[in-house]
Amino acid sequence: MTRTQNPPGQPEQVAGNGILHRRLFLTGGAAMAGAAGMGLMTARPASAQLPLEVPEWMKAPGAAMSGYGTPSPHEEHVQRSFNSLPGTIGSGVSRTPHERLEGIITPNALHFERHHNGIPDIDPGRHRLVIHGLVERPLMFDLESLSRYPLVSRIQFLECSGNGRANDAAEPPQLALSEIHGLVSCSDWTGVPLSVLLDEAGVAPEARWIVAEGADAAAMTRSVPMAKALDDAIVAIYQNGERLMPGNGYPMRLFLPGYEGNMSIKWLRRIEVTAEPMMTREETSKYTDLLPDGRALQFTFQMGVKSVITSPSGGLEMQAPGLYQISGIAWSGAGRIRRVEVSADGGQSWAEAALTDPVLPISLTRFRMPWRWNGGPAVLQSRAVDETGAVQPTRAALHARLGTQFNYHHNAIQSWLVAADGTVSNVYA
Repeated sequence: MTRTQNPPGQPEQVAGNGILHRRLFLTGGAAMAGAAGMGLMTARPASAQLPLEVPEWMKAPGAAMSGYGTPSPHEEHVQRSFNSLPGTIGSGVSRTPHERLEGIITPNALHFERHHNGIPDIDPGRHRLVIHGLVERPLMFDLESLSRYPLVSRIQFLECSGNGRANDAAEPPQLALSEIHGLVSCSDWTGVPLSVLLDEAGVAPEARWIVAEGADAAAMTRSVPMAKALDDAIVAIYQNGERLMPGNGYPMRLFLPGYEGNMSIKWLRRIEVTAEPMMTREETSKYTDLLPDGRALQFTFQMGVKSVITSPSGGLEMQAPGLYQISGIAWSGAGRIRRVEVSADGGQSWAEAALTDPVLPISLTRFRMPWRWNGGPAVLQSRAVDETGAVQPTRAALHARLGTQFNYHHNAIQSWLVAADGTVSNVYA
């Protein structure tokens, strides 16, 4: 970590091109008081504004109440981007606009979605979940009976294994952050531990896998190791305190923390206990990682350690030179984020960012770094390290190991170029 001398009373620069010490964003009144004293706060003196104007919204009664809240019309620009495959209306993705969000929880209506044949309109009174196969007692559940079991809640991320693969292109795509990295979201998932249901069914000694099937028109089906099913898998029925939305699996879905999103089968209708994986369409012709020698890696379930700067990021614009906050998110399918480092000079020097509590396992973690932008070009990067010691790779290192056709599990460092005019674009560095 590089340090430079600063004038007395000024923030300490700890890496090249204006990266300041993370202590300015650490929890505690003393740190924030210091930030105010060094000019990081942007409030204007109240004396210049008094007496306050009485605006028109204080002069008449406000709007009526409603049965279900909606965002302010002034926030209508905070939307998911989405697209469907040609010739379809429901086979595609919608992406979370992380560049417009803060914290770590994704609102339900902005959670990313991936669909293979549209969103089914399921009558919860008729929907059933069956557990069968290598079990002593095949079982059937409806939503009401499932809701009687003890429920658990966990704040954890879900990520599509194709997230970030736009950066496999030969030239950096000039897209907003959400269009490159918007297939990851984080929610408070509530449901029944799958281990409880499997224990009630009585799993046979030879059972090593389960096969989960969804009730959509694609009948999405994936094989899951029994070890994962008995560890932390849940049948989720709530998301952020309310019933799942249709696009995220209503009335119930499988949720596999840290595993590629395609395996967390939505609209869950069937779990078959088996001795071997089923080798379904989604784990043979798709969701395998093609290597340079023509072989393919199969069953690469866990999502790697990753981070991305959300502000400033592609498509946004900086204002005048001065003090800014670099903010972003980090996550790992292997557990907690241990640290995130930030660079403003394309990786020549790094400094450790402040992590915002809570730092939870298999969850998004928010990081922040103070930065003095001098108005010149800067290449911003973040690099995450998880509790296993795994380090987020560079794009060059990832491609050297896996080639450029592997298609899934792209977790390389993202680089944003801040130009002298304040525009931010995607670059490879």
